[in-house]
Amino acid sequence: MIIVLCVVATLALYYLNKLLHARHPRLWTHPILLTPLALLALLLATGISLDEYAADTRVLLWFLGPATVAFAVPIYQYRRLIRELWPALAVGTVAGVTAAVASSWWLARAFHLAPEVARSLLVRSVSTPFAMATADRFGGDADLAAMFVVFTGLAGMLTGELILALMPRRSELASGASYGAAAHALGTAKARELGEEAGVMASLLMIFSGLSMVLLAPVLGAWLA
Repeated sequence: MIIVLCVVATLALYYLNKLLHARHPRLWTHPILLTPLALLALLLATGISLDEYAADTRVLLWFLGPATVAFAVPIYQYRRLIRELWPALAVGTVAGVTAAVASSWWLARAFHLAPEVARSLLVRSVSTPFAMATADRFGGDADLAAMFVVFTGLAGMLTGELILALMPRRSELASGASYGAAAHALGTAKARELGEEAGVMASLLMIFSGLSMVLLAPVLGAWLA
């Protein structure tokens, strides 16, 4: 019974928060931010422990597989744009993944993080399905990686405009690429506010960065071992 309650409550709260964000598009109404807070309040009210909730809702992780496959849809939809802009997409993907991994490793060493935490941090800039699929290849923890992914996305949404404003030259496509490479799905949502082109570019960079991380995982994992 508790399993059904946890799963239904999670899906219902996320759906309701999506409706709320669609009507009132503000950062604090974003379902990625608001749903965990609502679930935390529900757990405190019902007395369900966090460990029990995590175990009961683990079935939802099964949907990460189909979600990863669904990333092929925008690649097909925007195949003409990919053919036209493949040099920029390739450079943006390599630069984004390199900067994300290098900065994560530097932060981990600067703050003397435990090895498991540090390795979970390496995948913070790719979307959750890719991060959870690759975290264990680095010797990290999938749940920790998912948490870092959410924090990175929120940070990208909050600071993206300020950082882009400091850039000497910027276009809608470049802004979208920056959001997608640095802040994955949340950055893509923010990029869509700039325009359709920015949203498409962000979506493609997010997908290619995630795929690159999956391909690089065996090499980086062996190097870190």
